[in-house]
Amino acid sequence: MGDEGEEGILGKAGPPGRPGHAGDAGIKGDMGDIGKMGPLGDKGEMGDPGINGLDGQKGKPGSTCDCGRYRRLIGPLDITLGKLRDAVKFVKHVLLGLRETEERYYFLVKEAKIFQEAAVNCRLRGGILAMPKTLNINQILAEYISQAGLTRVYIGVKAGPDTQNGSSSYMYSDSSPLQVFSGWTEEDGVSSLRINSSCVELLNSGTWVHTECNNSMFFICEFPKSRRRGGVTPMHLS
Repeated sequence: MGDEGEEGILGKAGPPGRPGHAGDAGIKGDMGDIGKMGPLGDKGEMGDPGINGLDGQKGKPGSTCDCGRYRRLIGPLDITLGKLRDAVKFVKHVLLGLRETEERYYFLVKEAKIFQEAAVNCRLRGGILAMPKTLNINQILAEYISQAGLTRVYIGVKAGPDTQNGSSSYMYSDSSPLQVFSGWTEEDGVSSLRINSSCVELLNSGTWVHTECNNSMFFICEFPKSRRRGGVTPMHLS
């Protein structure tokens, strides 16, 4: 037998061996950060009633109440107030024919006047020519006109003072410009303003149309509601 030879080249890795035995459990780590609050759980069952507490001290004797007399006074008052509320509703919606939103009243004045006279008339009544600034209000006013058997009325929209070359910017009666909503059709928009047609009428279809300010027609006034509870119906509507 000869001498031991040199170490050979490292061979390829053999197949994995069998898994070893599980080691002992490690030491418990520190508590982590608190996570987000989870959803509310189901309501639990009602627990058993607790022990009754001690009786409280006896109260002082009360004063004698003549409740029968007060009932006799309050009962008729409630009936009277109910009749008054019904009467107010009847006056507003039947006799005067008012329309209203959460913030304003609208009143159709059946007196034919030119635009300037209509604007003054609304101010004398404590209001202003109606300004349909939203689609909802515009629709309310259009239905108001239709139910009254009319086709068109003046509204508080008029060409501004900067008319040049047959075009102008339009403004409401309170001097605010048209911004979010307008009722023009594509054929009768602001760019189609004609000379002496700087006023606007509202049709019962809800469409705005240019018209001459010297035309006499009916008109709609609007009135702000009082901030006090219950509101106040505008004066001088008749």
